[in-house]
Amino acid sequence: LDALYTVADAKKAMELFEGYPYGERIKVADGIEVQFTDAGHLLGSSSIQLWLTENGETRLIVFSGDVGNLDQPLIRDPVCIEKADYVVVESTYGDRLHEKPDHASQQVSTEERAKGLADIIRKTFLKGGNVIIPSFAVGRTQEILYLLRVIITHKMIPELRDIPVFLDSPLAIEATKVFSRNIEGYFDEEAMQLVRGGVNPLIFPSLTTTVTADESRELNLRKESCVIISSSGMCEAGRIKHHLKHNLWRPESTIVFCGYQANGTLGRSILDGAERVTIFGEQIDVKATIAKLEGISGHADQHGLVNWLSCFQNKPKHVFVVHGEDRVAEWFAGFVTTTFGLPAWAPKPGESFDLITGKLPAAVPAVLERPGRVELQESYDALEAVLRGIDVVVARLREHGKQLDIESKPQQSIRLADAILRLTNDLEVVRNRWDPNGKSK
Repeated sequence: LDALYTVADAKKAMELFEGYPYGERIKVADGIEVQFTDAGHLLGSSSIQLWLTENGETRLIVFSGDVGNLDQPLIRDPVCIEKADYVVVESTYGDRLHEKPDHASQQVSTEERAKGLADIIRKTFLKGGNVIIPSFAVGRTQEILYLLRVIITHKMIPELRDIPVFLDSPLAIEATKVFSRNIEGYFDEEAMQLVRGGVNPLIFPSLTTTVTADESRELNLRKESCVIISSSGMCEAGRIKHHLKHNLWRPESTIVFCGYQANGTLGRSILDGAERVTIFGEQIDVKATIAKLEGISGHADQHGLVNWLSCFQNKPKHVFVVHGEDRVAEWFAGFVTTTFGLPAWAPKPGESFDLITGKLPAAVPAVLERPGRVELQESYDALEAVLRGIDVVVARLREHGKQLDIESKPQQSIRLADAILRLTNDLEVVRNRWDPNGKSK
């Protein structure tokens, strides 16, 4: 198949990009105007106000984008928007609150976060292990670098003379360079004080960037302890999988999660306590310490989303809840209706709404029931469907085995046997997790 676009196409498209400051109302075309407002999620992240005019009538739609968490390192807090006819709001953490202590100020907050990470590094290095941090290349990585600079500059770990840190993600390296060049108007006041003093908040002497694949592989040959920051943040792809393969089985190492882990991802499995995971077709025992850096999520929690919605001085006609797991979005829509008295809807793909006439589908009354409280029969049905799927896989493997010519093609038989063994090991991990003593619970 021909590629949809090439690197050259992407570079040409980049030449058409135009940057605009926050707070400037821009005419895109006749009847279309936009304005960017700091969303406090990443450096440069924006909520978007969109004015649409048709047949003399104008509607103002506000898209929240990812609403940022309060008091984050480097990043300013989300800015309030006061007017909207319609609001499209995210719901990543719409059903929960972040676990974090109350801080008197952002400076104290940053120091407390740095102390938490410093404690993890101290314990791990004294055991002779590595600290592996799966991190999103844009945004979260730069916040972690900022915390590490605080730890090293303020000598928070006096027992350690040196804390080698490796940034092992080409995209994260490039993103960090971009953020280092474009800081005015994006960094918060705490970081800007450093900049005005001639200090780059993201760089420190013991930081090394590894660009090539060879440099990345060499990290796993090191005998000295180090901190490795690598992507992807949910451990589904990228160089982080290699570092997990070389460190998950080591009791002296620590894996530190600092961002959202979606259901079904490798990161979520590890964070949920999996005893064994499959990486590159190999079963890896999870012996390392698994830690989560609390309070550093880039997404606002339920309280933050409520604060953001509370900014609107005029009552929006409707709130559309998106960008969350289905049951979370549905629950948060009900919560918005209950809390603000606003009609709220968690739309499904393909649904359409006429914002001029205000015609919307007949909304099913929201039931304020927390996600996870699924009907018991639904749970049994889902489990049985998975078991039937496993039966289908086993039957397919048996049929494939019958068709093999073992005498003339023994390697095919060996590969099939290896595949069956991996499946057996995966199922055994699940069985041991739910029935470790071999008895039904």
